[in-house]
Amino acid sequence: MSETEPTEEERASVLRSDLERYELTEEDLADLAGETSEDEHAADGEGTLPILAIVGRPNVGKSSLVNRIVGQRVAVVQDTPGVTRDRVSYPAEWGGRRFTVVDTGGWEIDVDGLDEEVARQAEIAISGADAVLLVVDATVGATDTDLSIVKLLRRAGKPVILAANKVDSPTQEPDAAALWSLGMGEPHPVSAMHGRGTGDLLDAVVGTLPAVSRVAHAPEIKGPRRIAIVGRPNVGKSSLLNQLAGTTRAVVSNVAGTTRDPVDETVLIDGQPFTLVDTAGIRRRLHRTSGADYYASLRTAKALENAELGLALVDASQPLTEQDIRVIQQVIDAGRALVIVCNKWDEVGEERRLELGRELETELVQMQWAERINLSARTGWHTNRLSGAINTALASWDMRITTGKLNAFLSEVTAAHPHPVRGGKQPRILFGTQVSHRPPRFVLFTTGFLEETYRRFLENQLRERFGFRGTPIEISVRPRQRRPRK
Repeated sequence: MSETEPTEEERASVLRSDLERYELTEEDLADLAGETSEDEHAADGEGTLPILAIVGRPNVGKSSLVNRIVGQRVAVVQDTPGVTRDRVSYPAEWGGRRFTVVDTGGWEIDVDGLDEEVARQAEIAISGADAVLLVVDATVGATDTDLSIVKLLRRAGKPVILAANKVDSPTQEPDAAALWSLGMGEPHPVSAMHGRGTGDLLDAVVGTLPAVSRVAHAPEIKGPRRIAIVGRPNVGKSSLLNQLAGTTRAVVSNVAGTTRDPVDETVLIDGQPFTLVDTAGIRRRLHRTSGADYYASLRTAKALENAELGLALVDASQPLTEQDIRVIQQVIDAGRALVIVCNKWDEVGEERRLELGRELETELVQMQWAERINLSARTGWHTNRLSGAINTALASWDMRITTGKLNAFLSEVTAAHPHPVRGGKQPRILFGTQVSHRPPRFVLFTTGFLEETYRRFLENQLRERFGFRGTPIEISVRPRQRRPRK
């Protein structure tokens, strides 16, 4: 009598048991323990990541340090104080620990007007953080403003990590040691410009942050799904809102930039309610805007953060621009479901349609998974098709794959297409789990580093097998070593 073939779940359970022979971090164990907890799944969005607020007086190098922590140039850096004005959040990861970094404007005492608002935003960031990174210019030493910030932090009662910035060489380390006088614990000497000492600083940061945020909570989905309409100026965002609302809800003008503040409206699309948010057109990179455009861009980013899906409009009658691509990437970076809307289709001839197809295929080669709709906001042509694309993208954004199915898929794919041998070694995938959704995020435990090309291959295979049409997905790889034998 033959034995019964083990199920996918039973095979996954064996793989999970084998993983115990490898060295696992607290975050690994938390992710693995939470994979079957529905209570955790209900609140495992980005909002549960611990939050680190970076504060300090103007021009001490906060934004340079943010760029170092995030690993790319996301914050604007200039010698002019006061470039950063608002709280801006970025995802970061160190040593397998994921967290959110909040960059703030320079904090000053006895200021008014715009500077007062900047300082207030920094204080709000402190109250909404799990820990605070205080940045001080070691070459200048502790100033009266630094001492005032220290008093503010003591009142807030948050854990504080002290970064002594601009320590570019060992000869400047005594300058950092002098900052023990602030009473904020050990000063960590770093050079945000050159990267010196940032590894030790980040070790201290992740050692201070909790595994799950104590202050942030994932937004609950209640009522109509929330959708942000985004795009560069004059692509027809307000016209689309008006067409779907059946009334003049937003001002429409040929003058680009008419919309400044987000406009909300609950509308029926093919009989289904959605809350649409019309946003200001994104003209250029945030650090190149000023005045009203600057704050309009910030409000647009906030509207997208609060949405579940981004409708990214492009003008089909015009060549695809760098701004169009940047807007679409902004939706992806925000971790939102995505539908690309090619508007003004009634103005497009056959030749232009072929050109646009080539542009989309070439310029958006890494985004072919996005849902795409061709329509005319002015006439209403094909706007009824939006609901299908939106529902497909949101269903993918919400999707979960069982651990059994995921590991059966990984075993099948890696057996047919193993990772290339590099340096005489071939990394293997030990175990995989989906640790969150909205958007879907997967963690793969491996015996070595997986090349970027192989990660993209796995992502494409995941999409081919399970769908994920219209949502970004993230695959994190965690190489782990075997535990030493006792």
